[in-house]
Amino acid sequence: MHLQYMIGARVLNPAADIDEADLARVVDAFYARIRADAELGPIFNQAIDDWPGHLTKLTAFWSSVMLTSGRYKGQPVPAHLKHKDRITPALFDRWLSLWKQTTDEVMAPDAALALQSKALRIAESLKLAMFFRLDRRTEPRPARETDRLQRSAHS
Repeated sequence: MHLQYMIGARVLNPAADIDEADLARVVDAFYARIRADAELGPIFNQAIDDWPGHLTKLTAFWSSVMLTSGRYKGQPVPAHLKHKDRITPALFDRWLSLWKQTTDEVMAPDAALALQSKALRIAESLKLAMFFRLDRRTEPRPARETDRLQRSAHS
């Protein structure tokens, strides 16, 4: 059974209107747009040597995400961390904007919304993995008296 997503007042089954051929079309159209984009194009074009192979990998990624096919075997976070010096949080918004344009043009409305919803969650996860850091204290925090008492009672 596939997961369903609640978007607005509609419940979507993302796999109902999406198949492998749809995903290949979306990935191809989207990354053609990315490669031509003034902001994202230079980053992607410098990072990717084998576009046909990369598009195959990305189609497998979306197949795993949307169709639960298990075809993708990579690790997106380390792949993106390699380019952290060129990627900013704002570029994720640009990426999502181009993804929305492409999915709206290529897919049926419910399928486009399901792909956009999933992309938003993926982008947020990647941004957190790449940029979120808790403030670290420079000095160790002194133990509270109750912590010391509990430790001594267990000794």
